[in-house]
Amino acid sequence: QVQLVESGGGLVQTGGSLRLSCAASGRTFSGYVLGWFRQAPGKEREFVAGIIQNDGVTWYADSVKGRFTISRDNPKNTVYLQMNSLKPEDTAVYYCAARFSLRITRASYEYDYWGQGTSVTVSS
Repeated sequence: QVQLVESGGGLVQTGGSLRLSCAASGRTFSGYVLGWFRQAPGKEREFVAGIIQNDGVTWYADSVKGRFTISRDNPKNTVYLQMNSLKPEDTAVYYCAARFSLRITRASYEYDYWGQGTSVTVSS
């Protein structure tokens, strides 16, 4: 059984920073893609960033490029999302997801495992 547990969400002012963590358990994630998605109230879930565990290749949504950084700590089976220069439009529940592939995809339905989500609120 694969489990993903997110942490690090909270309330921050515009321009502030947060770092989200996603701890994975149940198996090693060699050969997996780990991704971060977010869902704002009344909106569809959207891709934020992804990383290939094996080689660290990353991909970002245009809306967060240059502000967010995804990274991983393979021995700890943990992936991080460093979020800087936060904006009110970044307010959402952030989810960690995993898929067994060497290709990052933006499509949420292609991810097999999901965390429970962590809430991020950016006040103006």
